[in-house]
Amino acid sequence: MASSPSLPAPRSRSKKPLGKMAESTRSDVSQPSSSDRPPPLGPSPAVSPTPPPTHVGAHGGSSGGSGRWSKDYDVCVCHSEEDLVAAQELVSYLEGSAAGLRCFLQLRDATPGGAIVSELYQALSSSHCRVLLITQGFLRDPWCRYQMLQALSEAPGAEGRTIPLMSGLPRAAYPAELRFMYFVDGWGPDGGFRQVKEAVTRYLQTLS
Repeated sequence: MASSPSLPAPRSRSKKPLGKMAESTRSDVSQPSSSDRPPPLGPSPAVSPTPPPTHVGAHGGSSGGSGRWSKDYDVCVCHSEEDLVAAQELVSYLEGSAAGLRCFLQLRDATPGGAIVSELYQALSSSHCRVLLITQGFLRDPWCRYQMLQALSEAPGAEGRTIPLMSGLPRAAYPAELRFMYFVDGWGPDGGFRQVKEAVTRYLQTLS
């Protein structure tokens, strides 16, 4: 796909609260009692708000605009509309972990009134990594395919920047466009959240 047009410098945005996050209802899997443990994918009747962490953007603080702080976000989460709850749970886990990752979630962080395509370009260019939450809904949604292709065109040769998270799908359903990338398997009890966090953290360490 042709490279995207030149974009304005990344801008810091005031994050809006995620709202309600689903809590884990799994009782059949023994998990360590750690605040770093993610909930499983899928909706749950029990909810609790988790505000995003405060961070210094690319244009503030004493970081000098280099390394991790050269971009406003550590990770942009791309997902289908029907997987919003799962995406919120992933973001809540990443932001609430010890790493304190800064996440972009479209419905929370996009500028009200902004053009959807422009907001996507801005989100991708303002994020070090991008997570593709690949589900049946993701594969059915043309907009998700567009997000995937844009993520790949933004950094086609940057190893570790694009992290596919396969959830509820067999290996055979993996998109052909991503065949040269390893994916995180979301079948496990933690939904693959821990591996996603470790992959993003590992990439950020290369920026220091």
